[in-house]
Amino acid sequence: MKIALRFFTLSATAAAATSAQAQDMVGQLAHGGVGIIVIGVMSLLTLAVAIERLLHLRNNRIAPDALLEEALALWRAGQFEELQARVADADSTLARMIVYLLARRGAAPAAAGEGAAALASLELRAHQHKAYLLGAVATIAPIVGLLGTVIGMIESFHVIAFSGAMGDPALLAGGISKALINTAAGLALALPALCLHHYFKNRVAALGLALEQAIQRLQAAAEAFERGGAQGMVLQAVPHAH
Repeated sequence: MKIALRFFTLSATAAAATSAQAQDMVGQLAHGGVGIIVIGVMSLLTLAVAIERLLHLRNNRIAPDALLEEALALWRAGQFEELQARVADADSTLARMIVYLLARRGAAPAAAGEGAAALASLELRAHQHKAYLLGAVATIAPIVGLLGTVIGMIESFHVIAFSGAMGDPALLAGGISKALINTAAGLALALPALCLHHYFKNRVAALGLALEQAIQRLQAAAEAFERGGAQGMVLQAVPHAH
């Protein structure tokens, strides 16, 4: 019973200390100055960009596997009208590539494939550019935090110089703690922003590889269909023996 009571007392004390530290941290952030405000704005921008990229940089929005397999089956069967109807309302990079290839079906498959690859590259670069802000935040946030810390340290030493309280360590420690909160906030924002930037960069590269493989498979299907059509024409031109 005594052990349980002591454990409960220690837990309550630790919780109270943690709550006090959290409140002190919030108070320091509130008095962190302009640097904290700038870092807060960048935090909101980072969150907005991350959510937007997670929603739009998905496989079914770029290179859906089901669409590719369906397109290959329809192309091999020569059902181009059905394929055109299937991709007409589809909103994905792969669908727009298929529309491009269908519009140039009479041209050389290699040339059409290069054009489709250029279209995919353009869209992927646009996706990469939309995540650029994350890299910028990862670079700028620590600098803003460091600047806020330097400004806070200058203000702290000015207070000490004008108050003549150089021998009061509490006053000095409080000012330094408030100044360092800027650096902590900047680093706390820069780390997830940098991780997200590299994640989305790697995601774009993986989707680009998937689109490249899709182009190769579609190009092979187009070449096979063209060869099959050419062979059929040759067979029709050969006279039957009587």
